[in-house]
Amino acid sequence: MAEAPAGVEGQGFFATSFDKVIGLARANSLWPLPFATSCCGIEFMATMASHYDISRFGSERPSFSPRQADLLMVMGTIAKKMGPILKQVYQQMAEPRWVLSVGACACSGGIFDTYSVLQGIDRVIPVDVYVPGCPPRPEQIIEGLMKIQEIAKNESLRRRNSPEYQALLESYNIK
Repeated sequence: MAEAPAGVEGQGFFATSFDKVIGLARANSLWPLPFATSCCGIEFMATMASHYDISRFGSERPSFSPRQADLLMVMGTIAKKMGPILKQVYQQMAEPRWVLSVGACACSGGIFDTYSVLQGIDRVIPVDVYVPGCPPRPEQIIEGLMKIQEIAKNESLRRRNSPEYQALLESYNIK
């Protein structure tokens, strides 16, 4: 059960701001798109399974189409050749969209300091939350998801139209 936002309550009515209601709905109905490579993808599978049950957080429907997802979960080693594809997947997602970088390889290239491995996905797309580990435990992935929920719940409806956000997207050559 989600906690009701702060508001004015009386007999037969409840009043709060539109931002808080939308934030509550967004936070508890995230549709993740798992972009999994290597061992972090296996940990994500464990997180989706019955023991950890990510559906408790409203993320029970993984979407494999970027047009139907609002949370991009990048897990595992990303080769430099995959960078443009990852960026294209991100651009196909509708706003608002959030990115969760899972594992040492997605966050920083991990142990693979080579010419072919992207040294962090934040070189091609903006990242909201980083989950460290090699591979991270399911509890860590759930903690990262809960941080994304906090961001979604408290984000202003107008933040995506702000000049700061537009400048961030332009720094990644995203229109």
